[in-house]
Formats: sequence, structure tokens, C-alpha cells
Amino acid sequence: MRAHTYSPAYEEKTISDILKYSSHISFNSINQLRKYSHVVSQKGVSIGLRVNPEFSDSLHDIYNPCKPGSRFGITADQLGNTLPQEVEGLHFHTLFEADPFALEKVLAVFIKKFGKFLPKLKWVNMGGGHLITRKGYDINHLIKMLVDFRNNHGVQIILEPGSAFTYQTGYLVSTVLDVVENNGIKTAILDVSFTCHMPDCLEMPYKPVILGATDELAGKPTYRMGGNSCLAGDYMGNWSFEKELKPGDKIIFDDMIHYTTVKTTMFNGVNHPSIGIWNQKSGFRLIKEFNYQDYKNRLS
Repeated sequence: MRAHTYSPAYEEKTISDILKYSSHISFNSINQLRKYSHVVSQKGVSIGLRVNPEFSDSLHDIYNPCKPGSRFGITADQLGNTLPQEVEGLHFHTLFEADPFALEKVLAVFIKKFGKFLPKLKWVNMGGGHLITRKGYDINHLIKMLVDFRNNHGVQIILEPGSAFTYQTGYLVSTVLDVVENNGIKTAILDVSFTCHMPDCLEMPYKPVILGATDELAGKPTYRMGGNSCLAGDYMGNWSFEKELKPGDKIIFDDMIHYTTVKTTMFNGVNHPSIGIWNQKSGFRLIKEFNYQDYKNRLS
């Protein structure tokens, strides 16, 4: 099966390889469409445009592709009243870990702004951010909404529920190396790093769940978690525990493996966490570990 492919911009040196593995390709601008539409048509790949409905339910600007000045997608004003002849689909991606009611709001805006083009289209890609596997997600509402859209407009519907596949996927297990105190703030220094291993926590910011800990509670032992890089801001807090932390204690971050595996850096030579699988029947099995050579080979 080939992929539906999107990029903010394509490079001449890679476009041919991308087309080998794509059934659909969406362009981020009319300029990119004009540059590559001829070669794409020759390969028989279906052409689409990413549009920007200028509306998103996301509460986090870093994950909001519709905020003013966004580099993602073509607005209704920019597209005007004429769809380029070679375009067979439209693509919008505005959600982040969202439920079907968020999609419903976006879809209403999409239809209002771009619905005039639907009779000419073969497909609509409604992007990612659909957290279908979250507890309480109303699957029936999603199904009804998509069936109604298909019946009303006669287009193929494409979803990219990447959030659903990478939700609750695993733990990042760390060890307390030291506990330091400054101005009454206790910090547990870990053998992992937020900036190197959990960058989403600093970028959003997003405070992960630690097993056996809670948000700060008066009267309970409370700590920041400090990373082991030299970045002054490589920390998060605060969490409260049932007992005082000490070197050697395990700190287990929940639901961290999805971005830990693809967004890690080796800033300062900080090593990557090893990757393994554990289950009750067979115990722990190491899949991959990293060392200095991995760091060296990335640089020269």
C-alpha cells in the first residue's frame, strides 16, 4: 500500500523517490503545485492541496496550524473561486488529540469555505489528531458524521489517526541519580533529559504522568524532575510522592515512548534510552541500546 504524502515543501532531489511510494500527494502552496504537477501527473499520483480553514479547536499554539501567519495550507481567500484543473483532493489538518466533536466544528468551517469545490473532487483528507482510541471517544458520532459527509458530497474520505496508534504506547523508565535543594526547591536529578528525550514536555509545555506520583500536594514530599544535560531549563515540576526520593529510585514516565523514539537528540552527548519490551510472561527483552559511537557517527 502506498502513502498519502504531504510536506510543507518538496525538494527536487527527493520528489521522484517520494512519488514511488505515494498514491496521493498534497501540496502546501500553488507555487509547489505548479512546480511539480507535471511530473506527478506522469507518475499517476493523485494531486491534492492542503487548505487552511483558519479555524482549530487546539488549545496549544505550537500544535495549531491555523493561527494567523501559519505556514501551513492555502486559505480560502488565496485559493479564490477556481480550483486548478489537476487537483483531485483537498487536505486539511487542524486537530490535536481531538474528539469527533472537534472534527465536526472544523468540518463545518471547511464546508463553508471550500464546499464549492467538493463536486469537482475525488477525495478529502481530514488529517490527523483524531484520538480514536481514547477512553470515551464517541465512535458512533464519528461514523455518522463521515457517512453523512460521504453521502452528501460523494468523495472518498481519508483520515490519519496517528495519535490513536501512538497513544499509551509505553513508558520511559529513569533512575534518580541525586537530589539537590535550592531556595526550598528539591530537584531529583535523573539519568534522562527533557530536552534530549522528552522535548514535547518543554515545547508545549506538557507535563507527563509519573507512576506513583501526583500533582503537587501540601504536606507530601515534592520534587522537580531535573534532566542530566547542561541546559538550565532542562527540568519540569512539581510532583508529589508518598515518600522521600533517594538515589536509585525509579521514576517512570507514562505514555512517553511515541515521541521519545522519534524526537530524541544527542545534545551534549547525552545518551539515548535503550528500547525494550516487557511483559508478565517473559519479562524484559532488550531491543536496542545506544552508545558513544551512535553519537560520533551522527557528527562525522
